[in-house]
Amino acid sequence: MTKTLDLAKALIKKASITPNDMGCQELMIGCIKPLGFNVELMNYGNVQNFYARKGNTAPLIVFAGHTDVVPPGPIDQWKFDPFSPSEEEGLLYGRGSADMKSSLAAFIVAIQEFTNEYPNHNGSIGLLITADEEGIATDGTVKVVEALKARNEKIDYCVVGEPTSSMRFGDTVKNGRRGSLSAKLIVKGIQGHIAYPELIRNPIHEVAPVIDALVNTVWDEGNEYFPKTSWQISNINGGTGATNVVPGEVEILFNFRYSTSNTADTLKKRVESILEKHSLDYEISWNHSGNPYLTEKGMLVDKISDAIESVVSIKPSISTTGGTSDGRFISTVCDQVVEFGPINASIHKINEHVNIGDIELLKDIYKKTLKNILCP
Repeated sequence: MTKTLDLAKALIKKASITPNDMGCQELMIGCIKPLGFNVELMNYGNVQNFYARKGNTAPLIVFAGHTDVVPPGPIDQWKFDPFSPSEEEGLLYGRGSADMKSSLAAFIVAIQEFTNEYPNHNGSIGLLITADEEGIATDGTVKVVEALKARNEKIDYCVVGEPTSSMRFGDTVKNGRRGSLSAKLIVKGIQGHIAYPELIRNPIHEVAPVIDALVNTVWDEGNEYFPKTSWQISNINGGTGATNVVPGEVEILFNFRYSTSNTADTLKKRVESILEKHSLDYEISWNHSGNPYLTEKGMLVDKISDAIESVVSIKPSISTTGGTSDGRFISTVCDQVVEFGPINASIHKINEHVNIGDIELLKDIYKKTLKNILCP
């Protein structure tokens, strides 16, 4: 057992289901305080967060992540208790093993080893840890970032420990994420007996050509880093349950995953223009959960890619795929944000797991990244 694996197991044992931290952050803080970190507890609402920094000079490289995990689901379907980390055939099982307690453990041990080996390194090292990433994310990283902005504290480089690897550990680094814009559209008609079409107005029929128009709209062409913006329906609800009644309204939930070639405001205006063109009686409410962010290829992308290639002999692909992450908040105080972590195939699933050997390699990559940036 390595120190990194031992710490990962200790974190997995804590049932830190969003937004509960259950002592994970206290454990992490106990590991870094002896290294000379200044630790700030930055709690908002019922969410625990901390920001820690060692050093006062530039460049500042921060490791960011979350201690909260999604619920385990039906425990009787797990091979092992989800909060009793268990090893089998080279795998470590447990909720949060991949997303992202192995990354947290790797952060801590990488920092411990690096500061011990290179006590006179340049710059500063930080940690930004929240227990509010898997939930609605309103009292976590976003609030810590607002506090940093208010005091004009700038982060030069940030590594988020999200599980980014796809087929093989080390094969993918995320240098950005698409924005997410959702809406609830209610189209109103006139309810009535299906046998009297002259007395009704069917909202499902009326919205059908609008759906077709939205599906076939090219929102943008994407760019070097992002695919084209995608518009997708997630739910359609209409009807009374009776087969002879036309409903009075239909509700449609949809979402944009959009690139830096677009903005939320532009997308809203284009959708509403299409709705108006078809003369619908409608209501629409929008929920913008995150802007896209992008780190151009450069210092941080190069240095972590070099570290990965050095440790596991893989040249990673640079990608912006996947859902949103806390990188979208951090990017407002940091121009260079990347995400890197374990294989993501089992995250949020029953029997979530991580390859035990990858945990130590992950620590080595984070440590090598620190060396590449702070010991030029």
